[in-house]
Parts: sequence; C-alpha cells; structure tokens
Amino acid sequence: MNKEDILKALSEVQHPAKNDRSLVELGMVADIAIDGAKVAITLAFPKHRDPLAEYLQGSARAAVLRNFPDAEVEVKTMIRDEAPKKKPGLDLGVEELADVRHIIGIASGKGGVGKSTVAVNLAIALARLGYKVGLADADVYGPSIPKMTGTEGEQPDAYQEGEKEVIMPLEKYGVKWMSIGYFAAPEQALIWRGPMACNALKQMILQVRWEELDFLLIDMPPGTGDIHISLVHDIPMEGAVIVTTPQAVALADVEKGVNMFRNDSVRKPIFGLVENMAWFTPEELPDNRYYIFGRDGGSRMAQKYDIPMLGQIPLVQGIREGGDNGEPVALGSRPDGLAFVELARKLAESLD
Repeated sequence: MNKEDILKALSEVQHPAKNDRSLVELGMVADIAIDGAKVAITLAFPKHRDPLAEYLQGSARAAVLRNFPDAEVEVKTMIRDEAPKKKPGLDLGVEELADVRHIIGIASGKGGVGKSTVAVNLAIALARLGYKVGLADADVYGPSIPKMTGTEGEQPDAYQEGEKEVIMPLEKYGVKWMSIGYFAAPEQALIWRGPMACNALKQMILQVRWEELDFLLIDMPPGTGDIHISLVHDIPMEGAVIVTTPQAVALADVEKGVNMFRNDSVRKPIFGLVENMAWFTPEELPDNRYYIFGRDGGSRMAQKYDIPMLGQIPLVQGIREGGDNGEPVALGSRPDGLAFVELARKLAESLD
C-alpha cells in the first residue's frame, strides 16, 4: 500500500457540486501519510468551508477501506486560502483594472456643486477626443448616473467565471457606465452603514469587466468619509479632480477635500480644480455673465493651494436640461458643451 494506491482509491470519490469531478482532479488531496496499516489523509478546502466536507471525508475513508479493508484510515481537513494569480505589480483583487491607464476620482467637499454633472460630461468629452473611457458612480446613497445618461431601468449583464462573478458595464455615448443605481429602483433608499456601502462599492468597481481604458473616472460621493478612505486605499486611484462653485461656503468644504487627498495617509495628487456654475448666462443673452455665486473663488483657491485651474463651467439652462433628459451637453457643439471638451483636453494633456 503506497501513496499511488491511495490516490487511485480517492479518484473514485466525486464531488457532487463540482460536476462530479474527483477529489484528485480537484487537487483537494493535500497530504497522504502511511505508517504500516495506518493511513492519514488530509483534504484541503477553500477559505470558505465546503458544506459537503463531512460527506467527502466519509466517502474518502470508505473508498480507501473498500480497497484496503485492513487499513486504519483517518481523514482530516484543512482550509487552504488560495491566492488568485495576478499580473506583476498588480495588487490582489484589482485584476479587472489591469488594463486601465488612469483612474481619476472626481471629488467635491460638499454636495450640490454639480460634481456628477462634471463627471458625466467630462467622460463624454474625453471619449469625443478619442480616448477609451469608463465611469463608475461611487455615490452609493445618491446615484445619478443612470438618470443623467438616459440608462434608467437598464441592468448590466453578469455571469459566473469560475468562482468569480463578472459584471459587464453598460455602454452609451462611447463611454462604459457602472452605477449602484442600476441594481436598485430609482425611488429606493439604500439604508446602508459605512462598511456595507464600502463593500458594495468595491464590488461594483473591482468585479466589472472594464477591459482596456485610457481613463476610468470615479464619481465620488461628497465629503471626506469612510467611503473616500476605502476608495483611495483599496482602488489604485492615481489622483483626483476637485469640483467646486465660486461661493465661500462651497470653497470652505472643498478645502477639506483638498487636505484629505494631501493627508499623509492618503497622498494622492490633485490634477486640477473645476469651477462649476462660475457665472450665469441666460439663453437669450449668451454674451451676458451674472456672477450669482461670487466671482473667481475657484481661481483664488487654485492659486492658494497651487492646483492647476482646469476650467470654468457656466451655469446655463442647457446643462441642466441635458442632465434631466439623459443627453449631456458634452455631446453637442454649443459653447457649454465645448467648455467640457476643453476641460477634457487640459486634463488629458496634463496626464499624458
């Protein structure tokens, strides 16, 4: 009785949940020790215990005894934490991001400054310039990407790839989109604690088949909470673009956002600042500018913190209508749409 004899006996034991493949085929036989008539077998299971473990233990023992009735057989189990294969230099768990050149967070210190509007239009503008672009909506409590892109009611395809579930992003306007809003009704409130929201967000980004991208923009939630910490630590984000309005209240909160990215525990570069709603221009008076939220507040902040000023986006009716109708203004050639194209050009040039 040798190890080959025992392996031959164990090859008769099939795993019912693994297409009836044998324990030997599945590589579950971790060790065989033979001492005279005593046989000690160790079966290895994945990190999460197999519900059929006890059944397989008994079947393995019975298979050996059928072939060697006089043997004393003991079958033990162990947990084997198998690390998935990864590409050189790539952290575990982020394989789907391996072919993404730049991962950029679009952030703001407070809500209501038009961060998602800037993110959506910036993504489309980058695509218009010929780049391959994706956008992940990380605002889990207030996802607006489905509404702004006219993809409400659609649901991404998902399929099983081995033991991993892969999600396919939606594609429209030349951009790949992913949002938690695709998996919940528009009126449904996601009442999640921080850890649950962080886990859902990481799953939504790390299990998506992004494939080759020049830019993956992450529309971050407002503030500087645990979701932000999770993003910058668990997602290989290259840096951020900050969105603000000119008014003092917004700028005060944006300063906190700037300091978060420059904190010693984060240390992510800020590629530029976008001043949204820089002035109001009526549709019928396109040459008039009314600085209803203040003037050049973003420019002063950019200068104070030595951040590039990427652009100023006016407050015009067409931008609001485009977001409500699911047809972002960056698709068109009006001045408001071209402002986003110029913004995209500056960001791409600074990174390339």
